[in-house]
Amino acid sequence: MNKFEVLNRYFGYSEFRHGQEELIDAILSGRDVMGIMPTGAGKSICFQVPALMLDGITLVISPLISLMKDQVNALTQLGIKSAYINASLSERQLNTVYAKAQAGQYKIIYVAPERLLTPVFSDFCRHVKISMLCIDEAHCVSHWGHDFRTAYLDISTFISSLPERPVVTAFTATATSRVRDDIENLIGLLNPLRVVTGFDRENLYFEVVRPKVKLVALKRYLDLYSGRSGIVYCSSRKNVDELYETLREEKYSVTKYHAGLTKQERKLNQELFIGDEKEIIIATNAFGMGIDKSNVSFVIHYNMPGDIESYYQEAGRAGRDGNEADCVLLYGASDVRMQKYFIDNPEENPGLSDEEIETLRQLRLQKLEKMIYYSTKATCLRNYILNYFGEKTKGKCNSCSGCNGNDMSIDITVPAQKIFSCIKRVRESEDKRTVIDILKGNETEYIVSKNYHQLKTFAAMSDSAESEIEKHIDHFIKYAYISEKRTGSLYLEDKCSDVLWNGKRVRKFAEKSDKSVSAADSSDVDIRLLLKLKTLRKLLAHKSGVPDYSVLTDYAIIKMAAEKPENMEQLRKIEGISDHKLNKFGAVFLKEIVRHCGRNIEKE
Repeated sequence: MNKFEVLNRYFGYSEFRHGQEELIDAILSGRDVMGIMPTGAGKSICFQVPALMLDGITLVISPLISLMKDQVNALTQLGIKSAYINASLSERQLNTVYAKAQAGQYKIIYVAPERLLTPVFSDFCRHVKISMLCIDEAHCVSHWGHDFRTAYLDISTFISSLPERPVVTAFTATATSRVRDDIENLIGLLNPLRVVTGFDRENLYFEVVRPKVKLVALKRYLDLYSGRSGIVYCSSRKNVDELYETLREEKYSVTKYHAGLTKQERKLNQELFIGDEKEIIIATNAFGMGIDKSNVSFVIHYNMPGDIESYYQEAGRAGRDGNEADCVLLYGASDVRMQKYFIDNPEENPGLSDEEIETLRQLRLQKLEKMIYYSTKATCLRNYILNYFGEKTKGKCNSCSGCNGNDMSIDITVPAQKIFSCIKRVRESEDKRTVIDILKGNETEYIVSKNYHQLKTFAAMSDSAESEIEKHIDHFIKYAYISEKRTGSLYLEDKCSDVLWNGKRVRKFAEKSDKSVSAADSSDVDIRLLLKLKTLRKLLAHKSGVPDYSVLTDYAIIKMAAEKPENMEQLRKIEGISDHKLNKFGAVFLKEIVRHCGRNIEKE
């Protein structure tokens, strides 16, 4: 298979993203590469595609056990046999991995950097063909990076110890020019092709808020994002624990993660979040590096991080599916004191001299100053971040609070009046779906039979997406303007009269965009079908013991609800549905679609 056939068969894509093909071509030609690509830009594709085309095994050096597990699970769902080697495996499990690898059963193996120079692993590497060595999160090799990992300094020694030098590749999302030079020199890349695709994540909205009471502001955001998946970062374990207990008592769908929890607790809590059983995870920066959870729609920093690199990497865990997502920083003066305390009381690092420790301290103080400037003075938050990484920008981005201001509420009086009037005109006898059809102007058989197409409110919100109308109704239900009877019909509470007749205004906490359906044209999405497909996906994921998005991404589900494919051939054309996933799940999803649409399944 050529690179396009591999891309389509295993990953379900018909074309490469910016920078991917250039890197893949260089790897296949035997050249070392360094890829600097923002989170969500598809770094993994750059080494996974050539890994499947090269003769031997690809070793991927990865810094976190959780990252390795997520990556291997994702590859398994794609029909790619892979494994990981780290401290979570027993001796018996390790021996099984080594035996299967030597028998040629794996194409990709993830390994912790601490394993590289161990006698057992070194012996293993002498008995297999290693065609490529990939260093993920390569910034960890540099003292000037934000996640320096001492074991990464062993990589060059490991490469020298191999019987035959493989192609060496390095990837990261956040690296200044100085860190890029360190990556090349410390790993020992030979005349590498450097590809920097840019640092901008256009689907992310950046916001800095300086609230009087952080907890109040946080809960307002969490209420806004209700039903969506998100991460709340804190700077200390104590903050995580306290915030978790507060939110749990107030019935938020929340779990927590930090290094002070037991291994079993961390594993369980991460799985609850990854599997969408908990909407929110409260965590320190110990959580999340490289997590392969695509549907995180918001990241809130309850405390300011110590540097731009850390902030951008953590914020970048939102919107990996390409949908719009929010990155919010709740800033307070105490955050600065906390970060300075961390700088003055660093973790012990026996690999550094006193002089190096002081140099590192001064560097961190400099980085903190830049982070403080972002939090307090930056006129365009996006441009400030991009300029920090050396990317030139022109004009305002108009997609951050620096450009748009911090007005956190919007007037929704007009849609409220239209919705309330519609419910009143149908004599409070119809359900949400019917009200949406009337306001949208959908001439369904039921609407015509009831003469609702002759109402003054028919098509009153024709310019709005059905999902937007539904969110308005849900908001009014939540805040007791509207109630639902057991039959599902909607009726108006007394306070609606003030809005309809007495000029009372209705305001709502501002929402930047509709993140639930932005992967497709929201006006084309069948909301009822979308809900059915998501329920089916959750059932299939539960049976397979994997997160929902490992079955199919939100993008693919939304596309199906918009395009309503009639056969397997049409289903296969949806981006992200590979041959393996089509064979495994296609028939089940297609059956649900045709049942919803009242069609017969076409025979292939």
